[in-house]
Amino acid sequence: MRKRLTATVWLMAVLLFLYAPILVLAFYSFTEATMIGQVRGFSLHNYVTLFTHEELVGIITGTFGLALVVSVLSTILGTLGALGAFYSRKRIRIAYDLANQIPVVNADVVTGFSVCILLIVFFGMDKNTYLPLIIGQTALCAPFVYLSVLPRLKQMDPRLYEAALDLGCTPRQALQKVVFREILPGMITGFMTAIMLSLDDYFIATYTKPAVFDTISTYVVNATKGSQTEIKTALWALSTVIFVAITLVVVISNVVTADRSGEEGAR
Repeated sequence: MRKRLTATVWLMAVLLFLYAPILVLAFYSFTEATMIGQVRGFSLHNYVTLFTHEELVGIITGTFGLALVVSVLSTILGTLGALGAFYSRKRIRIAYDLANQIPVVNADVVTGFSVCILLIVFFGMDKNTYLPLIIGQTALCAPFVYLSVLPRLKQMDPRLYEAALDLGCTPRQALQKVVFREILPGMITGFMTAIMLSLDDYFIATYTKPAVFDTISTYVVNATKGSQTEIKTALWALSTVIFVAITLVVVISNVVTADRSGEEGAR
């Protein structure tokens, strides 16, 4: 009983340490305060500004559009990479795994600077085409899709594909109806992870984005250095909205996964 109580207290302390800053920011987003520490009356002004300020709306729309494009490309490349590694020989699979770990463990600032040097300086790509930005973020996100899909492949019976071929499926049909069906949860997880990484990315976007384009992360950093107070406080509301949206997605995903596990267990 004492060990369970101690574990619970430690867990609550860790969660409080992690989420207290976000909760404080969320609290002040519903007030008229212009600085953290000033407690003023309740107000939805920050949320009204967030969804009516033309510049903020354009940045949010552009950032989520970029995240969607990058996530689709990353899911395709990461899934194909996982399939290729899974059905390859052991040495090739190990080489794929090692190559995939480099962008994962590498610092974002190093990845961003490397992408900038390779694409813009060496290949001479124009930043205004958005291609360096999309390629750079895809290089960041695709390895995480690979890591989400590969465990699902390892859990799958490798004989299912051959069995589908024996039963009359073409290789394409076997891949679509058997393999993709087994790895779909991993693909969805990788897709959501890629969206979060794209939204969170700062260094790659800073080095590769066009001068006239800002993502949420680059705009927030620049806004904190000296922008209008109205915009600064609206960013508190933006942080709260993103946090709530991510929390809902995680909760719904876990509930759906638990329901599916219960149905499979009942069968």
